[in-house]
Parts: sequence; C-alpha cells; structure tokens
Amino acid sequence: QLAESGGGLVQTGGSLRISCAASTLRFSTYAMGWFRQAPGKERVFVAAITWSRGNTDYANSVPGRFTISRDYLKNILYLQMDSLKPEDTAAYHCAVRSRPLDSGWYSETWWDYWGQGTQVTVSS
Repeated sequence: QLAESGGGLVQTGGSLRISCAASTLRFSTYAMGWFRQAPGKERVFVAAITWSRGNTDYANSVPGRFTISRDYLKNILYLQMDSLKPEDTAAYHCAVRSRPLDSGWYSETWWDYWGQGTQVTVSS
C-alpha cells in the first residue's frame, strides 16, 4: 500500500527527489513521514508532515537541505533532497500514521504502516 520510488546514485552536492505513493488507501491519514536506515545502523527519523494541514518537521541533520511535501489529492508523499552528502546514503522508508496523536513521531513505534524503502547512494 506504500510504494517508494526515485532512489538512485548521485554525486556529492547533487539532488534527488523520492516519492511514496499511498495507493489503495484503506485507512485515514493523520501524518506521513520519512525515515532512513544506513547499513549496520538503526532506522532514524528524517522528516514528517501532517496530512491535512501540511505542518512539517525535520531531523537536525537535514533542515535547509531536505524538503518534505505531499500531493493531498493524489496521496503521494515527496522528499526533495538537495546538497546531498555521503552520510545521507541509506534506504529511505516512508511511513503513515492513521490516527491523530500530537507527539512522538520521531519514534518508529508512533507509525502504523511502512513502505519497503528506496535506496539512495551518494558518492564522494
């Protein structure tokens, strides 16, 4: 139900936009977000957006470089990544939270559904 796309290989300083299509939605959507997992490391929060209002939040490592957005009518989540660095290399996963809850979206356990991920590799 969640399908990421748009990952690939890019050079340092380059840009990439990844997408997450929430097709055949059977659940309401309070928020969507992006996490990333580098090899041998835990999955960590990158960015999130409330679905109806569009309020956004970012990890400390990415503000000013990454922009999260959504197409409300098409149920598509985006992550525009600029000024990419080798340390941004990871599998990027999108996630959905169905029911409203004011806090906690930095934690994996706050989210209800997950995509399989799309690989982003930044070469030095």
